[in-house]
Amino acid sequence: MKTDVFWTDQFPRPNDLSVANELPSQVDVAIVGSGYTGLNCARVLAKAGRSVVVLDQHSIGWGASSRNGGMATPGLKQDIFKIKKTYGMEYAKEFWKSSVDAINLLELIIREENIDCDWERNGHCSLAFKQSHFNELPEYADWLKMEMGHEKTIVPKEKLKSEIGTDEYFGGISDESSAGLHPAKFVFGLAKSVENLGVSLFEKTRVDSINRISNGFELITKKGKLNSKDVVIATNGYTDTMVPGMKPKVFPVGSYIIVSEPLPADLQHKLSPKKRMFYDSKNFLNYFRLTPDGRMLWGGRNDLSTDLDLNESASILTKQVCTIFPELNDVKFTNSWTGKLGITFDLMPHIGQTNGIHYALGYGGHGLSIATYLGTEIGLLMTGQKNRSPYEEIPHQTMFFYKKNPWFLPFAAKWYQFLDWIS
Repeated sequence: MKTDVFWTDQFPRPNDLSVANELPSQVDVAIVGSGYTGLNCARVLAKAGRSVVVLDQHSIGWGASSRNGGMATPGLKQDIFKIKKTYGMEYAKEFWKSSVDAINLLELIIREENIDCDWERNGHCSLAFKQSHFNELPEYADWLKMEMGHEKTIVPKEKLKSEIGTDEYFGGISDESSAGLHPAKFVFGLAKSVENLGVSLFEKTRVDSINRISNGFELITKKGKLNSKDVVIATNGYTDTMVPGMKPKVFPVGSYIIVSEPLPADLQHKLSPKKRMFYDSKNFLNYFRLTPDGRMLWGGRNDLSTDLDLNESASILTKQVCTIFPELNDVKFTNSWTGKLGITFDLMPHIGQTNGIHYALGYGGHGLSIATYLGTEIGLLMTGQKNRSPYEEIPHQTMFFYKKNPWFLPFAAKWYQFLDWIS
């Protein structure tokens, strides 16, 4: 099994996407990170007439933006009821609406920039891992419809075969607003669109430090110095200690994925009749879908670490998917890879400033849509096209015991495993 990312293994960076070599001496905005956050922020800023560079220590879209499952679903990592309890109903409505708007924004950008990325809005189905999980769904669906104006459909176990070809779940809830795409095609298409707007893209350009100067900031990079009026940090789960105070705001969690060889058309239809996106109700959830070329993609968070051996993780994930779909026991799985999620202690995404440097982070597995939304949001705020965002108004929780290394993740993993066992 290859340990290359399937999406970029299948679709390498297009030849017509060029990168710059020589840093300018001065720009309006320097963006660190070339994923969905950074590129969408660059798109807004460039359209507003700002001179922009995007810097990445690896290659364009190297991180989670080309490693994810390509699934865009409404909601955030934090439960909507807990959001309401913590921040109140008005904020809860804003956050839920923004998560739906984020999917619509994705579609708008894809259409406006003519990005060929296999966009399909076939909806998703959330699957009940236990009967008790299913029993909670009707109240949840009723509340969402009444308070958020958002429609979901309860799928009892006896009708689940219309959604998925297995008897291993206790029912589910479907949502027609969700979508899927090819994440690498999207990030490369987005990069090409901002390049066409005059944004300079730099690869293998690690930023070692950022210093405050009289008219903005001085960035010290592997390719020299760069002065910028503003700086945006768009590294999410890959955030390091480059900017003092940034690292404690977010911690990385590993997510692991395998993908099969292309499946016969009749098997595809049996496993996923409506070509939905899927995820289950476990704390250590699994998420899966058919890829645009008819492969089974299966992902999970069975270990929160970011350095699990890819052959070991593939073995775990293969066992899981074949338990749900025994038809795949004789199917070859071709690729196994991982990427880092950015998680905050309150499980909420945040935008803000630290020492005058802008940032967005903490998408918790919803990065395809939320990173696109918040990257755009930062750009709109910086250019004065918006004057507020709920994501910068809520307090950003940190913990005294976390400064650089997330030593607590193995303990958290055991706790989530326990919760899945007793729930």
